[in-house]
Amino acid sequence: MEPSRSAQPPSRVDQRAPQKAEYRIEDLAHHSGATVRTIRAYQDRGLLPKPERRGRSNVYGSAHLTRLSQIADLLERGYTLASIKELLEAWDAGRGLGGLLGLVAEVQGPWSDEEAGRITREELVERFGGAADTTTIAEAVALGVLELVPDREGEFVVPSPQELSVAVELHSAGVPMAAISGHLRELRIQVESMAARFLEFTTEHVFARYLGERPPTDADAVEAAELVRRLRPLAQQTVDAELARAMRTLSARHLRHHLTSDAALPMSQETRPVALPTRTIQAVQKLVGEEATSEFITAATERELSTRTLDALAPRGRPARDFGQGD
Repeated sequence: MEPSRSAQPPSRVDQRAPQKAEYRIEDLAHHSGATVRTIRAYQDRGLLPKPERRGRSNVYGSAHLTRLSQIADLLERGYTLASIKELLEAWDAGRGLGGLLGLVAEVQGPWSDEEAGRITREELVERFGGAADTTTIAEAVALGVLELVPDREGEFVVPSPQELSVAVELHSAGVPMAAISGHLRELRIQVESMAARFLEFTTEHVFARYLGERPPTDADAVEAAELVRRLRPLAQQTVDAELARAMRTLSARHLRHHLTSDAALPMSQETRPVALPTRTIQAVQKLVGEEATSEFITAATERELSTRTLDALAPRGRPARDFGQGD
């Protein structure tokens, strides 16, 4: 199937502009928003077709204006000039760019149905009971929990109102603001690791076949975009299910640990490795020999635990008597 060229890349060009418009480089800069210096740099890199030469003047047309718009859109999407050149060359060769830009838009689109909200500084202070001071708000902006609104001092965009509500509930339950920020930073590292693993997994097993050609053909890009749309909710669903399972298991274990005294906990015969300093192991080996090292460390640990248990059982304020001491 021959790739279609009907899909056009996004363009900022005013559609009312005449199709056979002619521009001097200064006029082209004005209409495109690029500087004269930038236009010349694009020409030197081969990103922009050479202008028509008329006497001593260079004349640019609507195709140059469209190309500048395409470059600007791709730069905003995070592409380098080198990769943009490769994409535009594919477009010029008739392989199509519309499908690829559709794939980029699908990947860079929202991965949640949640809609952003807005909040003022006064509302933040009220929701956090006065704890949302300047330092705390700056930390929230640095974390991306809040975003500054240009030309609107004291007003913020909230990308995830749900995340902000979680912070409010944690604070109302007694968690300090600094601890909430620290928890979010730690959680973000772990979640980004999970997201990276999911992307590696799907790339290996699903999208590898579309990456043989760079850039992929228009038809392949359209098909890959549809797969992204289908697989998009799977990451969230998997994490939700596994988090629920882990919380159910670990929360019950955590509760038993805190409700049961150390003395009542059964001694398990299961063994597990414990890291000890090399000098400690060498000292024990010198004392009892290599074969008896593990047994000695185990006995010493159990003795320490027994001693602490006896100290805890002794009446407070009254020194414990030595065993065998008479009344």
